[in-house]
Formats: sequence, structure tokens, C-alpha cells
Amino acid sequence: MKITKNNIRLSVTCFLVAFAIAFFLTSCNSDPSKKIKAENIKSTTERINNSGNLAEIEFNKSSHDFGEISDGDIVETSFSFTNVGSSDLIISNASGSCGCTVPEYPKDQPIKPGESGVIKVKFDSSNKPGLQRKAVTLVTNTSAGKQLLNIKAIVTPKTN
Repeated sequence: MKITKNNIRLSVTCFLVAFAIAFFLTSCNSDPSKKIKAENIKSTTERINNSGNLAEIEFNKSSHDFGEISDGDIVETSFSFTNVGSSDLIISNASGSCGCTVPEYPKDQPIKPGESGVIKVKFDSSNKPGLQRKAVTLVTNTSAGKQLLNIKAIVTPKTN
């Protein structure tokens, strides 16, 4: 058999295809259930077992429209809430969808059933022209485990 460029190319191509098939067959041999953390299973199980005894958060509103604001304005709104559940409400984290949206919340302070609280959200419109939609995600000990609050504004650019 005569060695030609076409024979070499064919051999290399066959080798690469065989290698790719072998790689994908062996690398996909992981069991996704082994990646579940034990503490997540425990917290989910506790939520299911205690579903009648959980905290429940009820907001006066879940979104706020600042309307039209000027570039550079820092605006703030408040979201009032009440624990309408049967156990203490704990908000363990609150995070904005970007650095321009900053929430203030009662950090790890239990809110008793029937008590109320406030989440303050500041939005810095600097260098954010046009329609802006931002979210704040709250991590709670409710059956849902999280709550979203939304803000929006139309930011008009500065005129020189």
C-alpha cells in the first residue's frame, strides 16, 4: 500500500473520531444524583414535613415602578411585608441582580408570626440609560425558599 497525503488524512480523521467517541462515552459516566448535597436534601425534607408550620411572607407589593428618572439619580423604595405563617420568618439573604441595586433587610432576625418588616431597595441609575428592570432575590425559610421583588425605571440621559 502506498502512503499518500489522503491516506494520512483519512487515518488521522478516523483516529480523531474514535478518540472523540471514546472520550464522550467515558466522560458521561457520572451519576448526577451523587452531586446532590446532603444538606439540601435535609432542608427540602424538613420543608415538606413542616409545610403546615412554616413561615409565610406576604408583601404589600412585589414590584415598584420609579417612572422616569435622570441618569445619576439614586432612588429608593420600600417593600413592607408581614409574616402570615405559623413560625418565625428568617430572611437569610437578599441580593440585587446587579451592583446598582442594593437591598437592606432584617438580616437573620426572626420575624414572629403576625409581625411586619421592611425591605428597602436603592437603585443607582448612573450610566444606565433607557428602560431598566432589576430584581432582588430574598432567601427565606418559607415553603418556596425564595421571593423576588422587582423594580423598573426609565432612565433619561443627561443633557449637556
